Amino acid sequence: MTEIEIEKENAAIAKQYKELLRISYQELTDDDKKIIRKAFDIAVDAHKDQRRKSGEAYIFHPIAVAKIVASEIGMDATSIASALLHDVVEDTEYTLEDIEQEFGVAVARIVDGLTKISHLKKDKDVSLQAENFRKMLLTINDDVRVIIIKIADRLHNMQTMDSMPSHKQVKIASETLYIYAPLAHRIGLYNIKTELEDLGLKYTEPDVFNDIQNKIEESKEEQQEYIDNFSSIIKNSLDKEDFKYEIKGRFKSIFSIRRKMVKQGVTFDEVYDKFAIRIIYETEDLNNEKFIAWKIYSIVTDHFRPNPVRLRDWISSPKSTGYEALHITVMGPKGRWVEVQIRSQRMHEIAEKGYAAHFKYKQGEQKEQGLEPWLNKLQEALENQTANAVDFVEEFKLNLYAKEIFVFTPTGDLKSLPKGATPLDFAFSIHTEVGCHTRGAKVNGKLVPLSHELKSGDQVEIITSEKSKPNANWLDYATTSRARSKIKSSLREEKKEIAEEGKEILRRKLKQLKITLDENSINELVNHFKLKTSLDLFYRVGIGTIDNQKLKDFAAQRSNSIFKFFKNKIRRGPSAPPEEINEPEVSNQFDMLVFGKEEEKLNYKLANCCNPIPGDPVFGFVTVNEGIKVHKKDCPNAVSLQANYAYRIMTAKWIDSTQEEFTVLLQLTGIDNMGLVNEVTKVISNNMHVNIRNISFETNDGIFTGRIMVIVKNNSILKRLIAKLEKINGIEKVTRG
Repeated sequence: MTEIEIEKENAAIAKQYKELLRISYQELTDDDKKIIRKAFDIAVDAHKDQRRKSGEAYIFHPIAVAKIVASEIGMDATSIASALLHDVVEDTEYTLEDIEQEFGVAVARIVDGLTKISHLKKDKDVSLQAENFRKMLLTINDDVRVIIIKIADRLHNMQTMDSMPSHKQVKIASETLYIYAPLAHRIGLYNIKTELEDLGLKYTEPDVFNDIQNKIEESKEEQQEYIDNFSSIIKNSLDKEDFKYEIKGRFKSIFSIRRKMVKQGVTFDEVYDKFAIRIIYETEDLNNEKFIAWKIYSIVTDHFRPNPVRLRDWISSPKSTGYEALHITVMGPKGRWVEVQIRSQRMHEIAEKGYAAHFKYKQGEQKEQGLEPWLNKLQEALENQTANAVDFVEEFKLNLYAKEIFVFTPTGDLKSLPKGATPLDFAFSIHTEVGCHTRGAKVNGKLVPLSHELKSGDQVEIITSEKSKPNANWLDYATTSRARSKIKSSLREEKKEIAEEGKEILRRKLKQLKITLDENSINELVNHFKLKTSLDLFYRVGIGTIDNQKLKDFAAQRSNSIFKFFKNKIRRGPSAPPEEINEPEVSNQFDMLVFGKEEEKLNYKLANCCNPIPGDPVFGFVTVNEGIKVHKKDCPNAVSLQANYAYRIMTAKWIDSTQEEFTVLLQLTGIDNMGLVNEVTKVISNNMHVNIRNISFETNDGIFTGRIMVIVKNNSILKRLIAKLEKINGIEKVTRG
């Protein structure tokens, strides 16, 4: 570079720095400016010899990230300084100790969190796999600003991706759509979320993106004319009330228009609500703020007929992201439905800046509580750290993007839940103990199934019982990650308890067969029954899948093996090598693949890119020509498939057919007598591992007939149940239907 070029570059860097201070959303004190200046000087020095792929000086990147943090997100001086330094420890000779010495613990902790994220494994085909996302999300425990700066960093990388090879562009864009856009949404950074989504689409489906962008450009004039027409109709009424306001039009994002086109199967022209009209009003008195919103609502609906189904009142009940506004859809000029968003200047800032804007309007202790509700929800989502990483990220993502509903407790408290939530989700959101002991639920005073989908405004009451406990079906009814993780952990505990009982049963039964339960005999049994662990063995004995007959067969085979071993030894002499009787068989307990919540058995092919084998965590992908392809969850293509074709993904899992549950119809006949029905239900409910699906009894001239649909794990349990039912006084015959 020539001296003139160097001077020009330095002048541009200085200009960017001044702009950073000028556009900062927060009021910067002299101390704030000092810390930012010091961070800027260190960043310039640290990156002086580095250049980006585009050829420009590397320092422009941290400054750009700091500008996003300062202006678009509106964070404090600590965050701005951390953004300037976010690549220093990773890429240069500066250490974390240097940063802590210069800037203190808070900045060092944030930079450390950002460095940890950058150091996550990138050796897989996808730049950041699910396990790495989980680690990244866990850094929230250190300081939420880590994630906020990471989102800003990702936004600038997405804005400057043109000089990268196309395969990297697609990879980074898929990853952005997969996790960063939902995170930005959840923090309330709607502008950034929208830009991340649009840029993600620009690189994953460039033709679609350009087509929609061109159509938006073409219709801009027409849109402006429509907004002017709309505004002129209500302007006089608003002016009469002396409101200070502005009316703006906003086209929906390219990504959301594309989503609507796919979801509704329509063309660009058929998407009727492509843009919204915003009325942003000013008010000095925050106590008056809600009143003015409803006053404007009444003026708008005086002039335009509202769609009663499309009122969204986020002023009375703000979203958990902090978003507040009134949304109404009205029949506008030319007979077109148009969404009108009514919000105050304060609400508008919160919608644009997320939680940072909350700080501006809160004082003292309140200031610290701005992020609390969100962080608490985040912590819940992060609670289940033992789950499979992709499941973890998928469930976490569902919670990030979920639309909200608001339901009431019996005492009238308001609870926010994701759309699609069930009474079980509600129960676990109150307390784990309430969830685990749920027996039933009432919605608006009526008993409903646990799978019932709740709607905004429902009042939900949970009926609990000490005897109730989670069963595997609950996983089909629960949608929130908190409920699902608690149910899974309860089921694991139950399996352990059954296994403990099974171990004692096995000890007794083996003693009768003259076999001692020790490490060797356990290994032999595990191999004989083609299992993976001793826990599987004890559990199967506990539920009766491995019964007396199977153990006798094992003992007989074992005796034969030992007999053969000694026979061969005597025949061949001491030099003959002994037969291996303990060699583990190549076996697997997973032999059947099922799809979806209903666990259907469908035709499928195994994907060549990752070659899943039975037992691997997998998902199904509905291809255009080849039916269902099954991929491993850590397949190199998993993230881009999940990001771009989420609507084609099917849940899938390998199951052990020996643990499958079966539905059986039992028919009972006998002589009717007092208390017979009570006796029958008592025997069934006291019999472990049997659930009643439905039951019907009738008597005719003293003859009793009954039909009971039961769910059992295996034939042994069913035989035991039938034998017990036949012993009841009055029952003559029990047969399978």
